[in-house]
Amino acid sequence: MADTPKLDRWDREHAWHPFSQMQEYCSWPQLHVERGRGCWLWDTDGNRYLDTNASVWTNTFGHNDPDLNAAVTAQLEKVAHSTYLGLSHPAAAEFGRKLCNEAPGNLNRVFFSDNGSNAIEIALKLSYQYWQLQGQPQRKRVIGMQGGYHGDTIGTMAAGQSGRFHERFSAWFLDSWHFPAPHCHELNGEVREADANTSLSALEAYLTTEAHNVACLVIEPFVQGAAGMLQQPPGFLKEVERLCRRFGIHLILDEVFVAFGRLGSLFACTQESVEPDFLCLAKGISAGYVPLAATLIQDSIYEACLGKWTDDRTFFHGHTFTANPIGCAVALKNLEKLKDLVSSGQLAETIEYFGQALAHNFDKHPYVRTIRQRGLTAAVELYAGEGKETWSIEARMGWQVCLAARKHELILRPLGDSLLIVPPLVISEEEIDFMCDRILRTLDEVLGEPPRAIPCKFCGSPTLNQVAGEAVCDPCYVERGACCAD
Repeated sequence: MADTPKLDRWDREHAWHPFSQMQEYCSWPQLHVERGRGCWLWDTDGNRYLDTNASVWTNTFGHNDPDLNAAVTAQLEKVAHSTYLGLSHPAAAEFGRKLCNEAPGNLNRVFFSDNGSNAIEIALKLSYQYWQLQGQPQRKRVIGMQGGYHGDTIGTMAAGQSGRFHERFSAWFLDSWHFPAPHCHELNGEVREADANTSLSALEAYLTTEAHNVACLVIEPFVQGAAGMLQQPPGFLKEVERLCRRFGIHLILDEVFVAFGRLGSLFACTQESVEPDFLCLAKGISAGYVPLAATLIQDSIYEACLGKWTDDRTFFHGHTFTANPIGCAVALKNLEKLKDLVSSGQLAETIEYFGQALAHNFDKHPYVRTIRQRGLTAAVELYAGEGKETWSIEARMGWQVCLAARKHELILRPLGDSLLIVPPLVISEEEIDFMCDRILRTLDEVLGEPPRAIPCKFCGSPTLNQVAGEAVCDPCYVERGACCAD
């Protein structure tokens, strides 16, 4: 058994955790994950937790998957790392071929890196270089969508618009412009609200006058994860593609989060037959095992960079661990397993049950404002209740709920007062039920047990309404009027 107090002390004295106010972090109970299996993690004291955020949205087949472990072990027995600068190796050659074969359109070239930010940064740099080589150096502006998050490097921060995450660095940003995000609310496969007209009209108007200065447009297809699982209505992405083609700018799809089964298909863009110029991948690409990312690139952009060394057309970019053999080996096995998971229909069944469970447990909950769910992504947005004041930012209510959830065997991550739920793709129906039940218990504990619905005296449907001490739902009250009190 590990010495947890010693680990706590070392962590407090030396660590600086991402996206964390360390003064606050050091005052919280600490948790050291020691091992995992399936959808579960165990800490150094032997407590187990359901991994409801797939270890920051990376895990596909659970922890310690035997097939993925075997792929890693087999590669380790050959070579752990060999440079990709001027050399290749079998795992990268095979994975690159299979990845491009699965991709839409003419995305026949892959540039490997090691995280999502780098995958996007590569696409941005290549877009800029392409237009310079085409004799249009003024095309250096990037278009993003409001609320977008594409990473924390300088180029990706400019492409995104993530408020407090990035605003203090804005003086260093590239030239950029952001169009409004559409309004959409989807739960359990049902689109409850959708409006794309304002967003698309603003984009079209801007491109009409400024396209000659624009290099590319970057967008997260269908779901903006770090914005709180904000969604786009059906057909929106296809219209964005149409505008990019009409005005001759590159379309960069950031599928770092939404690819590899997260929305039910290998690549999200294929759900609307969209063919981007760049397709950026990370997170689930290596099943949550090791850092790996890829930028898939259209043939025409690759060909524009060809020439003699003296022509100065070379793309000068690279990373020490580009195309790491262990990463490529596990990614190959992950790709094989994902194709089977999708084609068997098992993933679609899991997604359907996930949506049904969220709707059943939280859709009418008095402390839940809304649920946004598509695929195996969801945000459960909390609030203080009808007619009550909103919580102050100091209350950190979402984080308080997530801390309390640990006592109920859950690892959750908040975004403000929303609970982001992104489980491994292989989560079972029983584990989904367990997750929902434990979230409900946590909400009761932290926010107070809400009033429970009871059957309407006339029709039996659940209601919180009381008339003369008896339960009467709204439709029955409207239908029967004053006689309800008789």
